[in-house]
Amino acid sequence: MAETLTRAQAFCARYGLQVPILLAPMAGACPASLSIAVANAGGMGAMGALLSPPPAIRDWVAEFRSSSRGPFQLNLWIPDPAPVRDAAAESRVRDFLARWGPAVPPSAADIALPDFAAQCDALVDIAPTAVSSIMGVYPPSVVDRLKARGIWWFATATTLAEAQRARTAGADAIVAQGYEAGGHRGAFDPAAAERQGVGLFALVPRLADHIDLPIIAAGGIADGRGVAAALTLGASAAMLGTVFLRCPEARTHPAWANALDRLEPEDTVLTRAFTGRLGRSIATTFVAAAAARDAAPPAPYPVQRGLTAAMKEAGAAAGDHHRMQVWAGQSAAMAKPIPASDLIAEIWATARALL
Repeated sequence: MAETLTRAQAFCARYGLQVPILLAPMAGACPASLSIAVANAGGMGAMGALLSPPPAIRDWVAEFRSSSRGPFQLNLWIPDPAPVRDAAAESRVRDFLARWGPAVPPSAADIALPDFAAQCDALVDIAPTAVSSIMGVYPPSVVDRLKARGIWWFATATTLAEAQRARTAGADAIVAQGYEAGGHRGAFDPAAAERQGVGLFALVPRLADHIDLPIIAAGGIADGRGVAAALTLGASAAMLGTVFLRCPEARTHPAWANALDRLEPEDTVLTRAFTGRLGRSIATTFVAAAAARDAAPPAPYPVQRGLTAAMKEAGAAAGDHHRMQVWAGQSAAMAKPIPASDLIAEIWATARALL
């Protein structure tokens, strides 16, 4: 076990951590307050910046840096090609969604995402400890600018082939995302996400045996036993997300936070119903209905995200998690309503003792 701890300590020394625990960059669910608490407790903070234009990214970073000198990462999705639109199919989705919330106008499908190039410019200018990617790899021009600024790149991969692509593209570390993870699957090919359902205990050693980069284990890790297991399997650090959602600093909607309490692993499910991209959420009545044979198939990303926005907003306003986008990993039941600093201290103390 000495080698395992030495590997983790080397990772911490390189990236400025005191403990090998990183907050997962959960878009829409990682306010600066949570990252401040995580970083000040010795871990690494994170912002999922997918839906944030550059001014919002800068505001988040300014708030973080006003209260912490710790490390943090900024995460972006690698954009998909423009979706193929189908007006008739979108109409069927709107009709289905009208049973769950307000009527959805056709214009809801015309969702505009922030400009990716402008987001990349902001990340390079801000110079966080690291940037991370999901759904693919950064273009060479962006990678060159990151390296020139001394910014580390953590690339998410769900298979060995994806990890090898990321290493070739210049990644500094690989985030091994297991099937157990909450939120969106990071598969490079959207159509292959269901088929590439590799569990973390199979993925981490596979990557560790074939990739000469640090491995950050993500997916279903929620206590010290999980961290110790991930490090033993060859990871250098662990990335945790769902377990922090009940911490007060996360400011999670109460309906979402309460739904995580005692949530069984089998009560989470992979679905495309919220955004058109595959992700793991609580198995709500809406998710179950969307999977029924007579339900309208979801539109592609990001069209489905736009179409479901009104329902999700109405659900949040009513405190009805069954109509909200409630992502959750399979270890959600381990989340506790305690300060993030206490949670990190407890997790690492247990992991250290086991190692």
